[in-house]
Amino acid sequence: MSKPLRLLAILAHPDDESLGLGSTLAKYAAEGVETYLICATRGERGWTGDEKDDPGLTALGKIREAELRCAAETLGIRQIHFLDYIDGELDQVDPREATRRIAWLIREMRPHVALSFGPDGAYGHPDHIAISQFTTAACALAADAAYRVNKLYYFVNDRSLTENYTAFFGEIHMQVDGIRRSFVSWEDWMYTTLIDGSAHWRTALKAVNCHQSQVSIYRGLNDLPEERSIALWGRRAYYRAFSLVNGGRALETDLFAGIMGSQP
Repeated sequence: MSKPLRLLAILAHPDDESLGLGSTLAKYAAEGVETYLICATRGERGWTGDEKDDPGLTALGKIREAELRCAAETLGIRQIHFLDYIDGELDQVDPREATRRIAWLIREMRPHVALSFGPDGAYGHPDHIAISQFTTAACALAADAAYRVNKLYYFVNDRSLTENYTAFFGEIHMQVDGIRRSFVSWEDWMYTTLIDGSAHWRTALKAVNCHQSQVSIYRGLNDLPEERSIALWGRRAYYRAFSLVNGGRALETDLFAGIMGSQP
């Protein structure tokens, strides 16, 4: 009997899995794929309330870890591994150490498919860019035939997602070294894969709601018409960074396309 397929998301912060990949993770978990998550930080600097009420790195990290565990259970994620780096400092850690640690976890879990941010970090977030680089290097480092990842994908913003996100959340941006960074939209011809998770938008939204420290400031999140909610949480675009099993220009609709069996 074939072993189940395995999917590993490697991300920077609690809420990346829900706001970014929620419907994709829910879809594959519902289909029997074993899904796992590596989270580099606990989002310790992600306070969204009044500065005077900020509970501090340790306390906020515990709050956001609990929120992530709630979201993971909702999405069907089987296991979370924290790398215990500090939010906002991921691009300053030793890249050799981070790469080795991720590669070790890849060898332990042996995912068929890995997911992370693209090189643009969605909106230029340095932590997102760093985890993308570490993930890519780790997939190469763990390339032994018995443990290697068959396919690595980057989560990217297609133009539709950028427009829908901006319409509800406003323009998401940050200042990095005095330069304003914001959403980077990928044209249709630039991404390789489109995953339709529309049937799982409610699950994705439920997972998003686990992250109340982040989303409670957005009123009306749960009151949108179904059509708008599906537009926000339904489909997701990915770029196939590498594949050992398939290729070509045809738009993929399955992250496991070309993977017929399973790894040992």
